Amino acid sequence: MKTKINWRVKLALLLVLVSASIYFILYLIFHKPETELFYIGIDLAFVPLEILIVVIVVEAAISRRELSERLEKLNIVIGAFFSETGTEFLREVSPFESNTPFIASRLIMDTSWSSDDFRKIIDEFNGLDFSFELGSEESIELLHYLREFLVSRRKFLLGLLENPNLLEHESFTDMLWAVFHLMEELEAREDITSLPPSDYEHLAGDLTRAYSAVIGEWLGYMEHLSENYPYLFSLAVRKNPFNREARVEVLS
Repeated sequence: MKTKINWRVKLALLLVLVSASIYFILYLIFHKPETELFYIGIDLAFVPLEILIVVIVVEAAISRRELSERLEKLNIVIGAFFSETGTEFLREVSPFESNTPFIASRLIMDTSWSSDDFRKIIDEFNGLDFSFELGSEESIELLHYLREFLVSRRKFLLGLLENPNLLEHESFTDMLWAVFHLMEELEAREDITSLPPSDYEHLAGDLTRAYSAVIGEWLGYMEHLSENYPYLFSLAVRKNPFNREARVEVLS
């Protein structure tokens, strides 16, 4: 810190000396001190405006650029989540949600989708209630799968939660906590096969919270890809977890 202060002080003194030397040379050449004093006054009067320009305008531009860079890094984190966990989570869980036929029909997207299309869908899904009924043999198999799947992603999820870029995206952080909480609830039960109906209902609530949060973030992420990375959006469309006929291979 002392070295930085000394460096700044030396630079300030040097600039002051250079400025004073220039004014002195002008005095020696033109011999008009009143004119020099007039222009010095004009320069001093402009200093507050210079400070205004530097502090408000330039700093605001720099802050916007830094925010844009942080958001871009955050979208990389979000993309990693869906590549490693989110897309498969949606694909396996969606068939057990009561609104699956409607959801699937609305989310058969293609590369022609625009921001308006995504805005309409996002607004539509914000008012949609999701629900799960657990206790059947198939749903119990799903819970077993989710426990093994999410526990295998524990370190990955913890790494995401530790990422400082998440401070810029509260909803994504909440989604991670919802998924992490579901994992802990499932892991805490020794035998998922024979739980009381009230406990299945509790797990259904945890699953609903995580599922709705993941869908919301997925839609936002897909919109981001469509606007900024068409080639990544094309792959994401071909891996759409709600389109059972989607194929990664390009057929036409």
